[in-house]
Amino acid sequence: MTIEQIEKFIGGGEDVKQQANIFFKTRGTVEGVFIKTADYSELKKKNFWRIVSVKHIAEFRKSNDINLSRIFNGAEFTKLSQKG
Repeated sequence: MTIEQIEKFIGGGEDVKQQANIFFKTRGTVEGVFIKTADYSELKKKNFWRIVSVKHIAEFRKSNDINLSRIFNGAEFTKLSQKG
């Protein structure tokens, strides 16, 4: 997917949005939330995105520890959908 498609899905507001299903070309689906951190602009230019998986969301919301996130290449995304 392109940067523009992903950014449109994410929207411009809050740091942590509603859960999403992220479908990939070569791996299984990931459930999580996109987060905006200090390096958001730099990563976005390269079509990379920080995502906190479902199992770490509660802990992330308490601590805001970016080490709970993983960086994914947006070019590998095939589809994004809202969860719940």
